[in-house]
Amino acid sequence: MNILISGGTGFVGRMLVEELKVKHKLFVLTRDPVNAEKKLGNNITFIKWEDVYQPIDLIPYGTIDAVINLVGENIGDKKWSNEQKKVLFNSRVDATKTIISSIKNSQGTVKHFISTSAVGIYTDGFLKKLCIAWEAAVTDFGKDIIERSVILRVGMVLGKGGAVSKMLKAFNMGVGGKLGDGQQWMCWIHRYDLVKAYEFCLDNKSVTGVVNAVSPFPVRNEEFTEVLGNVLRKPTVLTVPKFALKLIFGEMSALMLDSIRVEPKVLKESRFHYLNPTIELALKDVVSKS
Repeated sequence: MNILISGGTGFVGRMLVEELKVKHKLFVLTRDPVNAEKKLGNNITFIKWEDVYQPIDLIPYGTIDAVINLVGENIGDKKWSNEQKKVLFNSRVDATKTIISSIKNSQGTVKHFISTSAVGIYTDGFLKKLCIAWEAAVTDFGKDIIERSVILRVGMVLGKGGAVSKMLKAFNMGVGGKLGDGQQWMCWIHRYDLVKAYEFCLDNKSVTGVVNAVSPFPVRNEEFTEVLGNVLRKPTVLTVPKFALKLIFGEMSALMLDSIRVEPKVLKESRFHYLNPTIELALKDVVSKS
């Protein structure tokens, strides 16, 4: 298939491109084609896309059979000021609409559109509003040109260079600990399993609509902390109070304190195979590669 990928140089995108380029012809949207080629290698067509509002001329590249949409500014990079909220919204919602409009103008329709959302849609506040608008950009704005759409609601992604890597410094210094009371549920997925989930949804034409891209075994923050401490052989006796997290991170503390527990119903019923289904396996793999 000819596959258009947005967000291909990101944390998940790099591994996904590596998996897919063996079997498919890939077209990667990027602000910097030279840098993208250094990260992703050759045998990929890079399409320069400097601004989320800039239409993309896809006509020179032939028919695009599928889109895998990973576009979006890192949700946890900066505090959620009003300005940063606009960046997060524009980089997801408006960017997705531009991709869809560009397909419509270039070839009319696309067979498969595999897009991204987050389990934050099951909470309240900014995350919920962002995810609703992000999904609507596909299901509503794109309904006339997309033949089959799948939206992966992704949990916390564990992998080298991800959220866990940011925690390792504190844990290795012996100051790691649970967040708040530690009772909040964490829905997570190993990066490799997430990549395979995107590929699974691309290949299985019977899969449509919402897919919870999470491990079948969610954990409370307290358990997550204990397992990571055991893997690192470091103490985890400290606690970071809720008020301190809210003081330091503001509204973004929701990423650490919201309790989310959902089941990957579609993946389980489709007999999707997880390589790292448990938190012990996932964290051991991340730590060994970090």
